[in-house]
Amino acid sequence: MCARIADDKKAEGILIFDVRGLTFFTDFFVICSGTNKRQLQSIATEIELKLHSYGIRMLGREGYAEALWILMDYGDVIVHLFDKDVRRYYDLELLWGDAPKLPWEKS
Repeated sequence: MCARIADDKKAEGILIFDVRGLTFFTDFFVICSGTNKRQLQSIATEIELKLHSYGIRMLGREGYAEALWILMDYGDVIVHLFDKDVRRYYDLELLWGDAPKLPWEKS
């Protein structure tokens, strides 16, 4: 659902990693990029509002004001919204490269 919402807000490079068995703190990472601060904040806000409408509460959020790397913690799912340069710098895809990627098709 987080990936679909991000896609609807024109996020780029959406990936979903299954990190069960590799870490104890979550089951999935959703990673994507935006083109600017306003878009990243818009994606984050939309994810929060839509999930809240389904009764899904966010446990924590970091980086919203700066909007270079917004992390949204939903317990079983952690969403990483990146500025393109910051995403390249931290390269979570390499760091979590052992994790299986879930199939994702853009809408």
